[in-house]
Amino acid sequence: MANEGYLKYIDLSYTPSEDDLVVLFKFKANKGVSEKEAAGAIAAESSTGTWTDLATMDPSRAASLGAKVFSFNKEYVKIAYPLNLFELGNMPQIYSSVCGNIFGMKEVASLRVEDIKWPLKLIKSFKGPKFGVQGVRKITKIKDRPLCGTIIKPKLGLNEKEHAKVAYEAWVGGIDIVKDDENLTSQSFNKFEKRARETIKMKEKAEKETGEKKIYMCNITAETNEMLKRAEYLKQMGNEYLMVDIHTVGWSALQTLRNYAGKLGLVMHGHRAMHAAFTRNKEHGINFMVIAETARLIGLDQLHIGTGVGKMEGSAEEIKNISKQIQLQLIEPDDKNNLLGNNWGDIKPVFSVSSGGLHPGHVPALINNLGKNIIIQAGGGVHGNPLGTSKGATAMRQAIDSVMNNIPLKEYARTHPELQAALSKWGEY
Repeated sequence: MANEGYLKYIDLSYTPSEDDLVVLFKFKANKGVSEKEAAGAIAAESSTGTWTDLATMDPSRAASLGAKVFSFNKEYVKIAYPLNLFELGNMPQIYSSVCGNIFGMKEVASLRVEDIKWPLKLIKSFKGPKFGVQGVRKITKIKDRPLCGTIIKPKLGLNEKEHAKVAYEAWVGGIDIVKDDENLTSQSFNKFEKRARETIKMKEKAEKETGEKKIYMCNITAETNEMLKRAEYLKQMGNEYLMVDIHTVGWSALQTLRNYAGKLGLVMHGHRAMHAAFTRNKEHGINFMVIAETARLIGLDQLHIGTGVGKMEGSAEEIKNISKQIQLQLIEPDDKNNLLGNNWGDIKPVFSVSSGGLHPGHVPALINNLGKNIIIQAGGGVHGNPLGTSKGATAMRQAIDSVMNNIPLKEYARTHPELQAALSKWGEY
Protein backbone atom coordinates (compact mmCIF):
# COMPACT_ATOMS: atom_id res chain seq x y z
CA MET A 1 0.00 0.00 0.00
CA ALA A 2 1.41 3.36 -1.02
CA ASN A 3 2.36 5.89 1.65
CA GLU A 4 -0.15 8.70 1.07
CA GLY A 5 2.12 11.13 2.91
CA TYR A 6 4.81 10.71 0.27
CA LEU A 7 2.34 11.26 -2.57
CA LYS A 8 1.51 14.73 -1.22
CA TYR A 9 4.96 15.83 -2.37
CA ILE A 10 4.11 15.20 -6.02
CA ASP A 11 2.77 18.09 -8.10
CA LEU A 12 3.25 17.51 -11.81
CA SER A 13 1.60 20.85 -12.61
CA TYR A 14 4.24 22.80 -10.67
CA THR A 15 6.68 25.05 -12.54
CA PRO A 16 9.87 25.77 -10.54
CA SER A 17 10.48 29.41 -9.66
CA GLU A 18 13.81 31.16 -10.27
CA ASP A 19 14.51 30.87 -6.54
CA ASP A 20 14.01 27.11 -6.37
CA LEU A 21 16.97 24.75 -6.18
CA VAL A 22 16.23 21.94 -8.61
CA VAL A 23 17.81 18.47 -8.42
CA LEU A 24 17.77 15.80 -11.11
CA PHE A 25 17.90 12.33 -9.56
CA LYS A 26 18.38 9.04 -11.34
CA PHE A 27 16.52 6.40 -9.33
CA LYS A 28 15.23 2.88 -9.27
CA ALA A 29 12.25 2.03 -7.08
CA ASN A 30 12.65 -0.94 -4.77
CA LYS A 31 10.69 -4.13 -5.28
CA GLY A 32 7.02 -3.62 -4.45
CA VAL A 33 7.29 0.20 -4.55
CA SER A 34 5.90 2.28 -7.40
CA GLU A 35 8.04 4.90 -9.11
CA LYS A 36 5.54 7.51 -7.94
CA GLU A 37 5.86 6.55 -4.29
CA ALA A 38 9.66 6.34 -4.50
CA ALA A 39 9.84 9.79 -6.11
CA GLY A 40 7.59 11.24 -3.42
CA ALA A 41 9.67 9.57 -0.69
CA ILE A 42 12.84 11.24 -2.00
CA ALA A 43 11.17 14.67 -1.97
CA ALA A 44 9.63 14.17 1.45
CA GLU A 45 12.73 12.88 3.23
CA SER A 46 14.95 15.58 1.73
CA SER A 47 12.64 18.39 2.83
CA THR A 48 9.82 18.46 5.42
CA GLY A 49 8.40 14.92 5.41
CA THR A 50 8.93 11.56 7.05
CA TRP A 51 7.41 8.08 6.99
CA THR A 52 4.19 8.88 8.94
CA ASP A 53 1.72 11.69 9.69
CA LEU A 54 2.88 14.15 12.35
CA ALA A 55 0.90 16.01 15.00
CA THR A 56 3.53 18.74 14.88
CA MET A 57 3.17 19.39 11.15
CA ASP A 58 1.58 22.69 10.19
CA PRO A 59 -0.14 22.01 6.82
CA SER A 60 0.45 25.53 5.46
CA ARG A 61 4.12 25.48 6.44
CA ALA A 62 4.56 22.03 4.96
CA ALA A 63 3.03 23.27 1.71
CA SER A 64 5.36 26.28 1.49
CA LEU A 65 8.56 24.48 2.49
CA GLY A 66 8.00 21.02 1.10
CA ALA A 67 9.96 19.87 -1.95
CA LYS A 68 7.89 19.20 -5.06
CA VAL A 69 8.26 16.38 -7.57
CA PHE A 70 7.31 18.12 -10.83
CA SER A 71 8.59 15.52 -13.30
CA PHE A 72 9.33 11.81 -13.11
CA ASN A 73 9.42 8.60 -15.09
CA LYS A 74 10.78 5.11 -14.42
CA GLU A 75 14.38 6.36 -14.37
CA TYR A 76 14.56 10.07 -13.50
CA VAL A 77 12.85 12.47 -11.15
CA LYS A 78 13.14 16.25 -10.96
CA ILE A 79 12.52 17.83 -7.58
CA ALA A 80 12.22 21.55 -6.78
CA TYR A 81 13.26 22.78 -3.35
CA PRO A 82 12.19 26.20 -1.98
CA LEU A 83 15.15 28.44 -1.22
CA ASN A 84 14.02 28.82 2.41
CA LEU A 85 14.96 25.20 3.06
CA PHE A 86 18.62 26.17 2.86
CA GLU A 87 21.02 28.31 4.83
CA LEU A 88 22.76 30.65 2.42
CA GLY A 89 26.50 30.07 2.14
CA ASN A 90 26.33 26.75 4.05
CA MET A 91 27.39 23.94 1.71
CA PRO A 92 27.39 21.19 4.39
CA GLN A 93 23.73 21.97 5.18
CA ILE A 94 22.74 21.95 1.52
CA TYR A 95 24.35 18.52 1.03
CA SER A 96 22.76 17.22 4.25
CA SER A 97 19.42 18.14 2.69
CA VAL A 98 19.55 17.00 -0.93
CA CYS A 99 22.16 14.26 -0.45
CA GLY A 100 21.26 13.17 3.07
CA ASN A 101 19.12 10.28 4.37
CA ILE A 102 17.61 9.67 0.95
CA PHE A 103 20.41 7.34 -0.19
CA GLY A 104 19.51 4.86 2.54
CA MET A 105 15.74 4.80 2.12
CA LYS A 106 14.08 1.42 1.58
CA GLU A 107 11.82 2.85 -1.12
CA VAL A 108 14.76 3.16 -3.52
CA ALA A 109 17.01 0.37 -4.77
CA SER A 110 19.47 2.93 -6.14
CA LEU A 111 19.71 6.71 -6.29
CA ARG A 112 22.10 9.14 -7.97
CA VAL A 113 22.25 12.94 -7.96
CA GLU A 114 22.83 13.78 -11.64
CA ASP A 115 22.75 17.58 -11.60
CA ILE A 116 21.67 20.61 -9.58
CA LYS A 117 20.28 23.91 -10.83
CA TRP A 118 21.49 26.48 -8.32
CA PRO A 119 19.31 29.59 -7.87
CA LEU A 120 21.17 32.87 -8.32
CA LYS A 121 20.39 34.01 -4.77
CA LEU A 122 22.14 30.91 -3.44
CA ILE A 123 25.04 31.28 -5.88
CA LYS A 124 25.62 34.85 -4.68
CA SER A 125 26.03 33.62 -1.08
CA PHE A 126 29.27 31.84 -2.03
CA LYS A 127 32.60 33.47 -2.85
CA GLY A 128 33.59 31.44 -5.90
CA PRO A 129 37.20 31.48 -7.16
CA LYS A 130 39.38 34.43 -6.17
CA PHE A 131 41.61 34.02 -9.23
CA GLY A 132 40.02 31.59 -11.66
CA VAL A 133 41.26 31.09 -15.22
CA GLN A 134 42.27 34.66 -15.96
CA GLY A 135 43.86 35.19 -12.56
CA VAL A 136 46.03 32.10 -13.00
CA ARG A 137 47.02 33.20 -16.49
CA LYS A 138 48.04 36.58 -15.10
CA ILE A 139 50.26 34.97 -12.46
CA THR A 140 51.87 32.53 -14.89
CA LYS A 141 52.09 35.11 -17.70
CA ILE A 142 50.83 32.43 -20.09
CA LYS A 143 48.12 34.03 -22.17
CA ASP A 144 47.04 31.64 -24.87
CA ARG A 145 48.17 28.04 -24.47
CA PRO A 146 47.36 25.17 -22.11
CA LEU A 147 49.48 25.06 -18.95
CA CYS A 148 51.83 22.13 -18.61
CA GLY A 149 52.25 20.37 -15.28
CA THR A 150 53.71 17.31 -13.62
CA ILE A 151 53.43 15.43 -10.34
CA ILE A 152 56.49 14.35 -8.39
CA LYS A 153 57.09 10.62 -8.75
CA PRO A 154 57.47 8.29 -6.99
CA LYS A 155 54.37 9.37 -5.08
CA LEU A 156 55.96 8.59 -1.72
CA GLY A 157 59.48 7.82 -0.59
CA LEU A 158 61.58 10.81 -1.67
CA ASN A 159 63.04 13.02 1.03
CA GLU A 160 62.70 16.79 0.89
CA LYS A 161 65.83 17.50 -1.16
CA GLU A 162 65.21 14.63 -3.55
CA HIS A 163 61.68 15.91 -4.07
CA ALA A 164 62.95 19.44 -4.78
CA LYS A 165 65.56 18.12 -7.21
CA VAL A 166 62.97 16.25 -9.27
CA ALA A 167 60.82 19.39 -9.32
CA TYR A 168 63.76 21.47 -10.52
CA GLU A 169 64.53 19.06 -13.35
CA ALA A 170 60.92 19.24 -14.52
CA TRP A 171 60.82 23.04 -14.37
CA VAL A 172 64.03 23.58 -16.33
CA GLY A 173 62.81 21.06 -18.89
CA GLY A 174 59.83 23.27 -19.67
CA ILE A 175 57.10 22.32 -17.19
CA ASP A 176 55.08 25.28 -15.83
CA ILE A 177 53.64 23.60 -12.75
CA VAL A 178 54.88 21.00 -10.29
CA LYS A 179 52.36 19.40 -7.92
CA ASP A 180 52.68 17.24 -4.82
CA ASP A 181 50.82 13.97 -4.98
CA GLU A 182 47.54 13.63 -3.10
CA ASN A 183 48.89 11.46 -0.27
CA LEU A 184 52.08 13.41 0.42
CA THR A 185 51.55 15.78 3.35
CA SER A 186 54.11 15.75 6.18
CA GLN A 187 55.35 12.21 6.70
CA SER A 188 58.50 11.28 8.66
CA PHE A 189 60.60 10.96 5.50
CA ASN A 190 59.34 14.20 3.96
CA LYS A 191 58.25 16.96 6.33
CA PHE A 192 55.97 19.69 5.03
CA GLU A 193 57.95 22.79 5.99
CA LYS A 194 61.31 21.50 4.83
CA ARG A 195 59.82 20.19 1.57
CA ALA A 196 58.14 23.52 0.90
CA ARG A 197 61.32 25.44 1.70
CA GLU A 198 63.59 23.26 -0.46
CA THR A 199 61.17 23.06 -3.39
CA ILE A 200 60.41 26.79 -3.44
CA LYS A 201 64.16 27.42 -3.45
CA MET A 202 64.49 25.21 -6.52
CA LYS A 203 61.50 26.91 -8.13
CA GLU A 204 63.17 30.30 -7.83
CA LYS A 205 66.39 28.86 -9.24
CA ALA A 206 64.52 27.44 -12.23
CA GLU A 207 62.79 30.78 -12.83
CA LYS A 208 66.13 32.60 -12.98
CA GLU A 209 67.60 30.04 -15.36
CA THR A 210 64.62 29.78 -17.73
CA GLY A 211 63.21 33.29 -17.56
CA GLU A 212 59.74 31.73 -17.13
CA LYS A 213 57.31 31.86 -14.23
CA LYS A 214 57.12 28.52 -12.41
CA ILE A 215 54.44 27.25 -10.04
CA TYR A 216 54.66 24.89 -7.06
CA MET A 217 51.39 23.42 -5.78
CA CYS A 218 52.21 22.24 -2.28
CA ASN A 219 49.78 19.84 -0.59
CA ILE A 220 48.56 21.27 2.72
CA THR A 221 45.82 18.64 3.33
CA ALA A 222 45.37 18.07 7.09
CA GLU A 223 43.09 18.96 10.01
CA THR A 224 41.56 22.39 9.33
CA ASN A 225 43.62 24.52 11.73
CA GLU A 226 46.79 22.79 10.58
CA MET A 227 45.90 23.57 6.97
CA LEU A 228 45.57 27.24 7.84
CA LYS A 229 49.03 27.19 9.45
CA ARG A 230 50.49 25.51 6.37
CA ALA A 231 48.81 28.04 4.07
CA GLU A 232 50.32 30.83 6.15
CA TYR A 233 53.76 29.23 5.90
CA LEU A 234 53.52 29.04 2.10
CA LYS A 235 52.61 32.71 2.00
CA GLN A 236 55.59 33.59 4.21
CA MET A 237 57.84 31.61 1.87
CA GLY A 238 56.62 33.65 -1.08
CA ASN A 239 54.65 30.83 -2.73
CA GLU A 240 51.52 31.71 -4.71
CA TYR A 241 49.71 28.37 -4.53
CA LEU A 242 48.32 25.73 -2.22
CA MET A 243 46.88 22.32 -3.00
CA VAL A 244 44.14 20.50 -1.07
CA ASP A 245 42.36 17.14 -1.32
CA ILE A 246 38.80 18.46 -1.40
CA HIS A 247 36.84 15.34 -0.46
CA THR A 248 38.96 14.08 2.41
CA VAL A 249 38.95 17.49 4.14
CA GLY A 250 35.23 18.04 3.54
CA TRP A 251 33.08 21.00 2.45
CA SER A 252 33.25 22.80 5.80
CA ALA A 253 37.05 22.76 5.94
CA LEU A 254 37.20 23.70 2.27
CA GLN A 255 35.02 26.77 2.85
CA THR A 256 37.16 27.80 5.82
CA LEU A 257 40.31 27.35 3.75
CA ARG A 258 38.83 29.35 0.85
CA ASN A 259 38.13 32.26 3.19
CA TYR A 260 41.64 32.18 4.63
CA ALA A 261 43.42 31.62 1.32
CA GLY A 262 41.50 34.54 -0.12
CA LYS A 263 42.89 36.83 2.57
CA LEU A 264 46.40 35.51 1.97
CA GLY A 265 46.07 35.83 -1.80
CA LEU A 266 46.86 32.17 -2.49
CA VAL A 267 45.58 30.24 -5.51
CA MET A 268 43.66 27.09 -4.53
CA HIS A 269 44.26 23.88 -6.48
CA GLY A 270 41.77 21.10 -5.76
CA HIS A 271 42.60 17.41 -6.05
CA ARG A 272 39.63 15.05 -6.19
CA ALA A 273 41.12 12.03 -4.37
CA MET A 274 38.36 9.65 -3.15
CA HIS A 275 35.67 11.06 -5.47
CA ALA A 276 35.11 7.77 -7.29
CA ALA A 277 33.88 6.15 -4.06
CA PHE A 278 30.60 8.00 -4.65
CA THR A 279 30.77 9.25 -8.26
CA ARG A 280 31.81 6.20 -10.29
CA ASN A 281 28.66 4.08 -9.94
CA LYS A 282 26.32 5.33 -12.69
CA GLU A 283 23.27 4.14 -10.74
CA HIS A 284 24.02 5.28 -7.17
CA GLY A 285 25.85 8.20 -5.57
CA ILE A 286 26.65 11.64 -6.95
CA ASN A 287 27.66 12.63 -10.46
CA PHE A 288 31.05 14.37 -10.47
CA MET A 289 29.35 17.20 -12.35
CA VAL A 290 27.68 18.15 -9.07
CA ILE A 291 31.01 18.00 -7.21
CA ALA A 292 32.56 20.30 -9.81
CA GLU A 293 29.69 22.78 -9.46
CA THR A 294 30.12 22.73 -5.69
CA ALA A 295 33.85 23.34 -5.97
CA ARG A 296 33.21 26.34 -8.22
CA LEU A 297 30.72 27.81 -5.76
CA ILE A 298 33.03 27.37 -2.77
CA GLY A 299 35.90 28.91 -4.70
CA LEU A 300 38.54 26.56 -6.04
CA ASP A 301 40.65 28.17 -8.76
CA GLN A 302 41.69 24.85 -10.31
CA LEU A 303 40.04 21.43 -10.21
CA HIS A 304 40.92 17.93 -11.40
CA ILE A 305 38.10 16.86 -13.73
CA GLY A 306 39.51 13.75 -15.41
CA THR A 307 40.91 13.20 -18.87
CA GLY A 308 38.67 11.04 -21.04
CA VAL A 309 41.83 9.46 -22.46
CA GLY A 310 44.11 8.46 -19.57
CA LYS A 311 43.99 5.82 -16.85
CA MET A 312 40.93 7.15 -15.01
CA GLU A 313 37.30 6.28 -15.72
CA GLY A 314 35.17 8.84 -17.57
CA SER A 315 34.25 9.41 -21.23
CA ALA A 316 35.54 12.34 -23.27
CA GLU A 317 32.00 13.73 -23.57
CA GLU A 318 31.45 13.52 -19.82
CA ILE A 319 34.72 15.33 -19.08
CA LYS A 320 33.92 17.99 -21.68
CA ASN A 321 30.56 18.72 -20.02
CA ILE A 322 32.22 19.06 -16.61
CA SER A 323 34.78 21.48 -18.05
CA LYS A 324 32.01 23.59 -19.55
CA GLN A 325 30.12 23.64 -16.26
CA ILE A 326 33.04 25.12 -14.36
CA GLN A 327 34.21 27.52 -17.08
CA LEU A 328 31.18 28.96 -18.86
CA GLN A 329 28.91 31.59 -17.32
CA LEU A 330 25.72 30.20 -18.82
CA ILE A 331 24.92 26.50 -19.17
CA GLU A 332 21.85 25.71 -21.23
CA PRO A 333 19.55 22.82 -20.22
CA ASP A 334 20.42 19.61 -22.06
CA ASP A 335 18.25 16.56 -21.39
CA LYS A 336 20.54 14.32 -23.46
CA ASN A 337 23.46 14.98 -21.08
CA ASN A 338 21.30 15.36 -17.94
CA LEU A 339 22.12 19.05 -17.58
CA LEU A 340 19.54 21.23 -15.84
CA GLY A 341 21.34 24.43 -16.85
CA ASN A 342 22.91 27.11 -14.68
CA ASN A 343 23.57 30.84 -14.73
CA TRP A 344 26.78 31.37 -12.77
CA GLY A 345 26.42 35.13 -12.55
CA ASP A 346 29.62 36.76 -11.30
CA ILE A 347 31.24 33.49 -10.17
CA LYS A 348 34.59 33.22 -11.98
CA PRO A 349 35.54 30.29 -14.22
CA VAL A 350 37.66 27.46 -12.76
CA PHE A 351 40.76 26.14 -14.56
CA SER A 352 40.12 22.55 -15.66
CA VAL A 353 42.91 20.13 -14.76
CA SER A 354 43.40 16.85 -16.61
CA SER A 355 45.60 14.35 -14.85
CA GLY A 356 45.87 10.58 -14.62
CA GLY A 357 47.86 8.34 -16.93
CA LEU A 358 48.72 11.08 -19.43
CA HIS A 359 51.74 11.34 -21.74
CA PRO A 360 52.64 13.58 -24.74
CA GLY A 361 50.71 11.36 -27.14
CA HIS A 362 47.46 12.35 -25.40
CA VAL A 363 47.93 16.10 -25.82
CA PRO A 364 46.23 16.64 -29.21
CA ALA A 365 43.11 14.73 -28.11
CA LEU A 366 42.94 16.64 -24.81
CA ILE A 367 43.17 20.06 -26.42
CA ASN A 368 40.75 19.07 -29.17
CA ASN A 369 38.17 18.01 -26.57
CA LEU A 370 38.68 20.62 -23.85
CA GLY A 371 40.24 23.62 -25.59
CA LYS A 372 43.13 25.80 -24.44
CA ASN A 373 41.89 26.62 -20.93
CA ILE A 374 43.23 23.40 -19.48
CA ILE A 375 46.12 22.35 -17.27
CA ILE A 376 47.65 19.14 -18.62
CA GLN A 377 49.43 17.22 -15.86
CA ALA A 378 51.56 14.16 -16.52
CA GLY A 379 53.44 12.29 -13.80
CA GLY A 380 54.65 9.02 -15.27
CA GLY A 381 54.35 10.62 -18.72
CA VAL A 382 57.19 12.98 -17.76
CA HIS A 383 59.34 10.96 -15.36
CA GLY A 384 58.93 7.78 -17.39
CA ASN A 385 60.42 9.27 -20.55
CA PRO A 386 63.43 7.14 -21.63
CA LEU A 387 65.58 10.30 -21.62
CA GLY A 388 64.75 11.20 -18.00
CA THR A 389 62.66 13.78 -16.16
CA SER A 390 64.05 16.97 -17.70
CA LYS A 391 63.75 15.67 -21.27
CA GLY A 392 60.35 14.21 -20.39
CA ALA A 393 59.22 17.69 -19.35
CA THR A 394 60.56 19.06 -22.63
CA ALA A 395 58.59 16.43 -24.54
CA MET A 396 55.32 17.47 -22.85
CA ARG A 397 55.97 21.11 -23.69
CA GLN A 398 56.83 20.16 -27.28
CA ALA A 399 53.56 18.26 -27.61
CA ILE A 400 51.64 21.37 -26.59
CA ASP A 401 53.70 23.54 -28.95
CA SER A 402 53.00 21.18 -31.84
CA VAL A 403 49.25 21.49 -31.35
CA MET A 404 49.38 25.26 -30.91
CA ASN A 405 51.35 25.52 -34.16
CA ASN A 406 49.00 23.15 -36.00
CA ILE A 407 51.80 20.67 -36.72
CA PRO A 408 50.98 16.95 -36.42
CA LEU A 409 52.65 15.33 -33.42
CA LYS A 410 54.61 12.75 -35.41
CA GLU A 411 55.85 15.40 -37.83
CA TYR A 412 56.95 17.67 -34.96
CA ALA A 413 58.72 14.74 -33.31
CA ARG A 414 61.03 14.27 -36.31
CA THR A 415 63.01 17.35 -35.26
CA HIS A 416 62.38 17.07 -31.51
CA PRO A 417 64.10 13.97 -30.05
CA GLU A 418 62.52 14.36 -26.61
CA LEU A 419 59.02 14.10 -28.08
CA GLN A 420 60.14 11.30 -30.36
CA ALA A 421 61.36 9.31 -27.35
CA ALA A 422 57.95 9.69 -25.70
CA LEU A 423 56.02 8.67 -28.80
CA SER A 424 58.32 5.69 -29.37
CA LYS A 425 57.51 4.47 -25.86
CA TRP A 426 53.81 5.28 -25.53
CA GLY A 427 52.56 6.10 -29.04
CA GLU A 428 49.93 8.69 -29.95
CA TYR A 429 46.33 8.46 -28.72
